[in-house]
Amino acid sequence: MGSSATLAPTQSTSTTRPTSRTLVNERRPTKVQVTTREPIMARSGRNADPLSAGSDNLKSRSRNVESRATRGDSRAAEQPPPAPWEPAASLQPHTSAPLASRVSIPPVASSAPPALQPRPLSELSLNAQEAAIIEDLLFVFMGFEGQYIRFAKGYNPYEERDRLSGPQWRILSGLDPSLLDLTQSMLRMASHYTALETFVDVQSREEFGAVNHALCASIRRYLQEYLVMVVQLETQFLNDKNFTLQQLNVHILPSSHLMAQMYGLALELLKRNALLDDDTDESSDSSDDDFDHIIEQLRDGGDLVPGNMTGKKICKGGVVLGLITKRLESLSGDPSARVLLTSLLRDASRPYMAMLNEWLHHGSISDPHSEFLIKEQKSIRRDRLEQDYTDEYWERRYTIRDHDVPPQLEAVKDKVLLAGKYLNVVRECGGVDVSRKLQDLPNSFDDNRFLENVSSAYAHANGSLMQLLLTTHELPARLRSLKHYFFLDPSDYFNYFLELGTSELRKPVKVVNTGKLQSLLDLVLRQPGSIVCLDKFKEDVKVEMNEITLLKSLQRVVNITGIEQGEALQLTSNQPLEGDKNATGFTSLQLDYTVPFPVSLVISRKTIWRYQALFRYLLSLRYLETQLSVTWYTHASGTAWTHRSSNRMLEIWKRRVWTLRARMLVFVQQLLYFCTAEVIEPNWQKLMNTLREIETNCAGGGVSSQDGTSTPSGAGRASSFSSSKKQQPHTVDGLMQEHVDFLDTCLKECMLTNSKLLRVCFFLLPPLLFREY
Repeated sequence: MGSSATLAPTQSTSTTRPTSRTLVNERRPTKVQVTTREPIMARSGRNADPLSAGSDNLKSRSRNVESRATRGDSRAAEQPPPAPWEPAASLQPHTSAPLASRVSIPPVASSAPPALQPRPLSELSLNAQEAAIIEDLLFVFMGFEGQYIRFAKGYNPYEERDRLSGPQWRILSGLDPSLLDLTQSMLRMASHYTALETFVDVQSREEFGAVNHALCASIRRYLQEYLVMVVQLETQFLNDKNFTLQQLNVHILPSSHLMAQMYGLALELLKRNALLDDDTDESSDSSDDDFDHIIEQLRDGGDLVPGNMTGKKICKGGVVLGLITKRLESLSGDPSARVLLTSLLRDASRPYMAMLNEWLHHGSISDPHSEFLIKEQKSIRRDRLEQDYTDEYWERRYTIRDHDVPPQLEAVKDKVLLAGKYLNVVRECGGVDVSRKLQDLPNSFDDNRFLENVSSAYAHANGSLMQLLLTTHELPARLRSLKHYFFLDPSDYFNYFLELGTSELRKPVKVVNTGKLQSLLDLVLRQPGSIVCLDKFKEDVKVEMNEITLLKSLQRVVNITGIEQGEALQLTSNQPLEGDKNATGFTSLQLDYTVPFPVSLVISRKTIWRYQALFRYLLSLRYLETQLSVTWYTHASGTAWTHRSSNRMLEIWKRRVWTLRARMLVFVQQLLYFCTAEVIEPNWQKLMNTLREIETNCAGGGVSSQDGTSTPSGAGRASSFSSSKKQQPHTVDGLMQEHVDFLDTCLKECMLTNSKLLRVCFFLLPPLLFREY
């Protein structure tokens, strides 16, 4: 195309065409008529045979007039004169594509009256045929019909689908075979131009997204250069009498190759958008992606589905960039195609990179067309949640569109997701200046710095959120507070609380006064001389009743094999459980803990459930130990038990009762010691060591993973507490997973996540652990 931009007149030593200059002179005065009155009538005079011009034309016209005059006037009166053919242009309605052509499509040449049809090619000389075909080709290159080159009969220019496929051309009969083959080979470029022009108008509509808009703008720039080349070719044809069809073919070869490459890319995109095929294969997983966008659009009073894309999956965003990248890889051996596709990829990726930089450096998404690789569920908001289900907010508010990830970001998509999520949390806490303008950032995928930009933004966001959690919101102090209340460390304050609330806790659970128990707990927590009285977070502890027994609550765990095989503990909260009709305050008592955002990302509702399960288990053991101690006191002070009876069998029975009570007490004490000193405390120290290491790294100038990559949380990750070789986490998600692993390990080693051990425990101590003694 660049070589065609500067076309010089070509000198030829062959015999000059005697009629080409005459034909040029005859064309010039008729050009005014083309733009004003009768285009087809004016163009019909361009290809008159130069050998029969002048007086021959006047003689033939005079003979035609005399023959018409000799016909009967009665026949002229019977036949009305034919209606004048006056085609007129009009403006089409506006579309969502602001730069789309609004000029109506001209009528096809076959609909013109017979008087306007040109002379047959067979009546023209070879030079006149060549001049007429060159002139027609210059019109055809711009998408218009010529006098001798017209649309094929199966092509309808008023159908968008036909225009997107590109028109098929037919040449009127009579053209010399030496010109026919060369002309047909050049018509492919004309078809590609018409298809690309329609493609740009269609893909520039609003619903196709910013990436498609940028791609269309880049293609439109190439089409403008193409039209400049056509104008230069027309200038050379008008000024050079030796300009031949072969020279025209040589000049358009580079442009024809580029147009073919762009047409191939456009054809692939149109097939993905189901604009060329009647049958479409719609994937069900794409329906959820736009659900939230449709809801927001309906709230704003918009249409359900925009444009003519009803029920169709639109190819946009990362999919478009992936198609260009794939085509660039397959055509990397073609230098001109590589340059073209690299330019298109650079221009099309600019809006995508703008969204990526906004997400990486501000934690916000500006994606009105749902084409970014990160999907935001706007319906999941913290202010709309009735309870602090932060797991749903963290895991479902921002997710990855796996099928829309560009190949350039496939390896770092987890980093991109986490970097924006971390920064979004910091931004909601007021730690990000959103008004700060981003400078010196990569703006396209051909910039080699864009991967480094992702890594640096991820490290900065992770360090900012970690610093916010550990220092501003005092995460270690929060965890120590949870240990005091849920693991009964120390337990002196809680024993005092149980003594004060015994009368209330003995009642059936439905009549227990929770407000009274909350007042008693607040009184105990403020008692001087206790460790918990110095806890600044004691206001967040709440008393509540759970009518579901501990056993049924533990049976809610789907994976009851623990996490020994690297499987995560999963809970099912959507299955309603029936409460225990005989439940009392002692068996239903549990604590709740209010955690503010963003600490609730680490101490989420799922982790609170684990704390509550361990608390109810330890409380049952503590209460059972207290009851056995009361039983010992009864045995030691009661007259019936201390008086020595003369009945030998009665004394043997009493000794057996004492022995059973003593063994039960020792068993419960040993089990309680094992759960606290052998399970919870060692794992707790490992978690605290991890936190101290992260705090040291934060104080030393940032937090980053040891290998420079992030490991996404989820099932399949083995517990760090069961393997000393595992690397310590240095990311927020790693810290969250370490906290969950700590609780899952405690539940497993306390024998609360194994079905066999649960059945044994329920069989041995059903009235002790799970009911009132």
